[in-house]
Amino acid sequence: MPFLVLTSALCRLKDWDAIDRGKTGGMNMLEHECVSNPTHSKTTGLPRKRFYRARAHSNPLSDSHFPVPIFPSQVDYNLHYPMYDGSKKIEFADIGCGFGGLLISLATLFPCTFMIGMELRDKVTEYVKERILALRAANPGQYENVSVVRTNSMKYIPNYFEKGQLAKMFFLFPDPHFKEKNHRRRVISPHLLDEYAYVLRVGGIIYTITDVEELGLWMKSCLESHPLFKSLTEDELQNDPVVKLLSTATEEGQKVERNGGQTFQSVYRRVGLALPH
Repeated sequence: MPFLVLTSALCRLKDWDAIDRGKTGGMNMLEHECVSNPTHSKTTGLPRKRFYRARAHSNPLSDSHFPVPIFPSQVDYNLHYPMYDGSKKIEFADIGCGFGGLLISLATLFPCTFMIGMELRDKVTEYVKERILALRAANPGQYENVSVVRTNSMKYIPNYFEKGQLAKMFFLFPDPHFKEKNHRRRVISPHLLDEYAYVLRVGGIIYTITDVEELGLWMKSCLESHPLFKSLTEDELQNDPVVKLLSTATEEGQKVERNGGQTFQSVYRRVGLALPH
């Protein structure tokens, strides 16, 4: 064992010496990094999902141990966004972002908007971090407006965002929690919509989609019954470029499309509370 460790250490020293002298055997820096990091693709430089696999869902009611800001002002933007200058705040939040497909698509569609994915599973969060870093390295100046954090959004949304801070929130293919006793674990519910309405600005939009019809009806019913949300019209849905991404940008959506499945989406706008005359 000591011999193997020493050999590995010597190889790393030789690799870095070659990089310092610009002699990596004809490989560019990205390819060289991928050779030394087997979790990344040799051709694209992106992390490979098979090294970051995790359970499809986690129990949001269980205790998890990770740092959580006490107030939104404690969120370290410099940690997430390399070019942060203090002039803007996060405006898009992808709740349960999975492997980050939607975030990556939104990053180039809205290059001047800060956005963040919130994911409970540690391995999946790590994958998204590595994916973003690899895309930044391969595309200088791009993807610097997107980041991810491991957290439980069902518990800590108000810890990350101020009142009326967000313009868009996404809930794509959430855990259906089929059993009635587990409906309280659903990420869309009447009491959680109160919190989402708090962090969404008036005019902000909440996007939901699922391939489970019962869950789709549940989410639509919750939103329809809430006084601070109003469904978008057909014309508004047709003119919103984000709506087209809901069923195509994520791994789950692509899987449903490949299998010829059906999806059920609800898109609602945050409205002001109508005061009695």
